[in-house]
Amino acid sequence: MLPPLDPEMFDPLCPSGLMPIRIGDKWAGMIIRCLEQGPRRFSELRVPLRGISAKVLTASLRALERDGLVSRTVVAGPAQHVEYGLTALGRSMIEPIDAICAWAEEHWDELLDARESGARPS
Repeated sequence: MLPPLDPEMFDPLCPSGLMPIRIGDKWAGMIIRCLEQGPRRFSELRVPLRGISAKVLTASLRALERDGLVSRTVVAGPAQHVEYGLTALGRSMIEPIDAICAWAEEHWDELLDARESGARPS
């Protein structure tokens, strides 16, 4: 069994909306990051992704599944449940996501400044 996901793994003060590079949608990169250590249930994903609605998480997971990055497995048993995991193709996204995160960390102040100056009326 995998350890629980850290509820603070995505700092709300560093919104993903600031990231200029996206994989799929706003949440896809974070979902892939959550699945990096192994399959997770829907309810487990909601812990660190606390800003996402169930509807949007479902849509993002379906899109990732359609694109071949995530697999959906029904686990039979007394308490049948569904787990989402990375496919080999999805796992191949980890390295590019790491590179994107390193780039964003290096340029965070510039990204914040650009976003703030773009938000001000001319």
